[in-house]
Amino acid sequence: MDTKPLAIFLVATPGLEKPLCAEAKSLGFADPRPVQGGVELTGDWPDVWRANLELRGAGRVLVRIASFRVNHLAQLDRRARQVEWGAVLRKDVPIRVEASCRKSRIYHSGAAAERVERAIAEDLGAPLSPDAAVRVLVRIDTDVCTISVDTSGEGLHRRGHKQEVNRAPMRETLAALFLRQCGFDGTEPILDPMCGSGTFVIEAAEIALGLSPGRARGFAFEQLASFDPARWAAMKQPTASKTTPFLFFGSDRDAGAIRMSTANAERAGVASVTRFTQTGVETLERPQGPPGLIIVNPPYGARIGDRKGLYPLYGALGRSLSSRFSGWRVGLVTADKTLAAATSLPFGKPGDSVDNNGIRIALYRTAPLP
Repeated sequence: MDTKPLAIFLVATPGLEKPLCAEAKSLGFADPRPVQGGVELTGDWPDVWRANLELRGAGRVLVRIASFRVNHLAQLDRRARQVEWGAVLRKDVPIRVEASCRKSRIYHSGAAAERVERAIAEDLGAPLSPDAAVRVLVRIDTDVCTISVDTSGEGLHRRGHKQEVNRAPMRETLAALFLRQCGFDGTEPILDPMCGSGTFVIEAAEIALGLSPGRARGFAFEQLASFDPARWAAMKQPTASKTTPFLFFGSDRDAGAIRMSTANAERAGVASVTRFTQTGVETLERPQGPPGLIIVNPPYGARIGDRKGLYPLYGALGRSLSSRFSGWRVGLVTADKTLAAATSLPFGKPGDSVDNNGIRIALYRTAPLP
């Protein structure tokens, strides 16, 4: 296996680069650095595998295999043929090339992709397929071409156990980083009073039990030339199993949401420490046991006009939490600061704005409620 350090890029949801960097640092990755759109670090191929397996907040893990200045297509063709494709790709595994061009003299992304495809096909002989699991990414920005391979395949928010989702689900990667920003580390209970398909509750339970987020799925790196099946099998072996004295609670007024959450938790292997109950926020009851974190992603309306009818819901949520959850912290995700204010909860300054499927959202947090 090549011992030359790899340039690894962890794709982040813009606005969440710093918490993803903190997660990478906590997992022992060497010198992670937050940059726009993600986190840069260096390592070897086992670090790439471990990043896919263990990181909760990364959307993808890319390995940058070449970078050079380029002014025209003939130059791109020539430089692409100098890349050691056989060190990364297998000649018997289909690949696809995707290109993007920005502020560059090469402006036709399709033509750029064709040049790199031709270089790979003629140098390596690997077949090309539009639906191949292995993607080579070509990014030409201000006349600098960066070539990467996507080692993840499907986005890392696809953990492998959530087969049912409700409308506008929160991605697991966002949920994990919001939990981190709330200070959650698995050593307290949580409650999501509008749990939808159970994302926050299941993520929290997995963290508490020490379960790797990628344990139940496959990755594109398993089809690369650098892959070592025996070493990967050893890496996937769970360490000493963790237990937790806490329970992780979800509730929702919709019976379908409770059914989905329960089924998803069973597939994730966390049913023993999760509890889902059908109830509205007005009748929300405090669980027995120590206080912990309430984290919630209420509806916020796709259009401004939709939000008017949500103020009573936010008000009811705030009244329930204020009257029954002394000592609990609150994390609330919403797209409108006036909706957060409608709860009358003592939120501090919101977190950075984050793009969630085209809607700008932010995390609002409280200290323990009086």
